[in-house]
Amino acid sequence: MLEQLALSENDSATPRVDQVRRFSGSAFAALDLGTNNCRLLVGSPSGDGFRVIDSFSRIVRLGEGLHHTGRLSPDAMDRAMVALHACADRLSRRPVRKLRAIATEACRRATNGGEFLAKVKAETGLDVGVISSREEAELALESCSTLLCGEGSRALLFDIGGGSTELAWVRLTQGQPQLIGYESLPIGVVTLSERWGNAGFTEDGFEAMVDDVASMLMKFENVHCIAREIRSGGVRLLGTSGTVTTLAGVVLKLDRYRRPAVDGLALSARDASDALDFLRALGRDGLLQHPCVGPDRIDFVLPGCAVFAAITRVWPASKIVVADRGLREGMLLRMIRADRAGPKKAYTART
Repeated sequence: MLEQLALSENDSATPRVDQVRRFSGSAFAALDLGTNNCRLLVGSPSGDGFRVIDSFSRIVRLGEGLHHTGRLSPDAMDRAMVALHACADRLSRRPVRKLRAIATEACRRATNGGEFLAKVKAETGLDVGVISSREEAELALESCSTLLCGEGSRALLFDIGGGSTELAWVRLTQGQPQLIGYESLPIGVVTLSERWGNAGFTEDGFEAMVDDVASMLMKFENVHCIAREIRSGGVRLLGTSGTVTTLAGVVLKLDRYRRPAVDGLALSARDASDALDFLRALGRDGLLQHPCVGPDRIDFVLPGCAVFAAITRVWPASKIVVADRGLREGMLLRMIRADRAGPKKAYTART
């Protein structure tokens, strides 16, 4: 974890992040290098949460071709490096107290993932660490915990990513979530898009994609018997990903995406299903023009919808809570909490 400060007035070129002077300011920064996106969030503590100071998000498709080759491609690494340089530049000009930078499924799976991250550190100073699938689920849960308050004794959180889909089975005790089971499936919008290609835009291809994902979900279902608990009531379904936020935008008929309108929204199963059917019917040209999709996400919308459809088929909850938050928010909350707790006192054993 890095600590850094803004540049001095005499610095004419942006240095690597780890060459910037240390600063004891109040802001914290979290960077998430995913299979599809590179995201940065800077925030300062405010109440039980934080106030956003700066954010950055760019589609880099780091996992492009990984399904077929097992390696990060040169073009994908170049795109990610450009985005990471932009993040390092922002951080060098903005005082932050602490920074944590993580990478997920693409760098976990790629045989040259470690080599790429070493190059990232050498060029930008960003020390990006690969996290486990369990920590990925824990960070997603951390960020969404306030949305789980209320009725119910159990919750199923799902995060449809670029290269993997995380599932977290959660016990709610007096509103406090506790992770009791998790699974990371090696499927995401990028991997499914590459596996199915244009077939995913056809009716038969889409249904086959849903069937494929649903079969993978059954291992988790067979262990935890979540469908039975959903039928008896008391289970909340919560989704955090671009897929569920896009579905929410469609339901709300937004002329442009607006996070405050989407984050925390409870979608009925019928509304979510209708929105999914609407997106499928648009085709490539319609998705290109839709304000909640855009040109960079055309190939990934329907694969995400297929994962969503499989999840709601296996676990047919009456409503789905939508979260526009994820790993960055979870990291910020953890860093702020640890900072407030202060350094741990040394333990001296009694003799």
